Amino acid sequence: MSDTIILGIESSCDDTSAAVIKNGVLLSSVIASQAVHESYGGVVPELASRAHQQNIVPVVHEALKRAGVTKEQLSAIAFTRGPGLMGSLLVGVSFAKGLARSLDIPMVDVNHLQGHVLAHFIKESEDDDNQPKFPFICLLVSGGNSQIIRVDAYNKMTVLGQTIDDAAGEAFDKVARAVGLGYPGGPKIEKVSHEGDPKAISFPRAKIADGVYDFSFSGLKSAVLNYLNGCRMKNLPINQADVAASFQQSVTDVLVDHARHAIREYHMDSFAIAGGVASNGVIRAAMEQMCREEGVKFYHPSPILCTDNAAMIGAAAYYDFIAGKRAGLDLNAVPNLKLGE
Repeated sequence: MSDTIILGIESSCDDTSAAVIKNGVLLSSVIASQAVHESYGGVVPELASRAHQQNIVPVVHEALKRAGVTKEQLSAIAFTRGPGLMGSLLVGVSFAKGLARSLDIPMVDVNHLQGHVLAHFIKESEDDDNQPKFPFICLLVSGGNSQIIRVDAYNKMTVLGQTIDDAAGEAFDKVARAVGLGYPGGPKIEKVSHEGDPKAISFPRAKIADGVYDFSFSGLKSAVLNYLNGCRMKNLPINQADVAASFQQSVTDVLVDHARHAIREYHMDSFAIAGGVASNGVIRAAMEQMCREEGVKFYHPSPILCTDNAAMIGAAAYYDFIAGKRAGLDLNAVPNLKLGE
C-alpha cells in the first residue's frame, strides 16, 4: 500500500502555515506569524492578505524541506476553506489550486473549526495513540469562536452551544487593549494575571436562559470597561494585574461550568479543549481539575497546535482523503463557514 502524503495549508487569519502529514503522522509544521498587526491593536485584513502572499511560498518550501518530501511525492493538497478573513483565505485557496493543478493531484478542503477539533489527532509518531475516543465533548475557544461540540467521528460534529456575541479570544483582546497590555491579548493577560488576585474584582458570569450551552462575553467585556472608566473618573488607582486575573477567572468559570454540564448530560468519559484560548495555562489547569472531579479523561493539544496551524488542516484532510473526499477547482473560500458545512 502506497503512502498517503498530505500538504496542509492554513491562511485563515494572520498566520501563514504549511505542514506535511504522512499516513497520519506529522513530518513538519512551519508557521510564519505577522508582527505587523501589533501596532494596530488587532489584525488588519488587508495587511494580513499581503503578508500571506509574501510568506506562503517560502513557508511551503520550508515545510517540504523539513519533511524530506518533494512536491512530486504528495498525494493531495489540503487547504482551509473557511471560516476566516476572505482575503487571507483566498491566498491559501488560490495557492493550493495552482499547486494541485500543476502536480495533477487532488485537493481536500477543510473547515477551520473541524481542524481545531482534530488537532487532537495529530500523531507525532506512528505509535502515538494519545487521542480521545469517540464520542467526546470538545470545547473550542479561539479569537473568533467559542463552541461546545459533541464529536462522534472525524467528520461528524454537533454544535451544542456557541457564543451569541463576542468569542472568548475576542474578549481577551479587547480587555487587554483596554488595560494597556496591547495585542495579542490572550498571552499578555495570562502573563500579568499571575501577579494579580483573581478574586480582587467581582466581574459577571453570564448565563443564557434559552441556551444552556451558549456563551456571552460582551457583558463581561462591558463590565471591565465600566470598572476601568469608573476608576479613572474617580482618580482611583487601577491594578492591571488584578483586573487581568479577575477577568480571566470570570471567563474560566463560565467555560468550566459549560463543559461540566455537557459532560454530565451526555455521560461522556472524555473531554477535549481546542483553539487558541486553549493554550491559556490557567484555563487548561481549571479544565484538568474539573475533569479529575468528574472522573473523565482530559485531552489538549500542545500550545503550538492550539493556535492556527496547518498541521491540524493536514490531519483533518488525511481522514477526509482516505474516506474519499475531494475538492473541485471551482471551490471558493467561505469566510462565514459553519461547522459541518
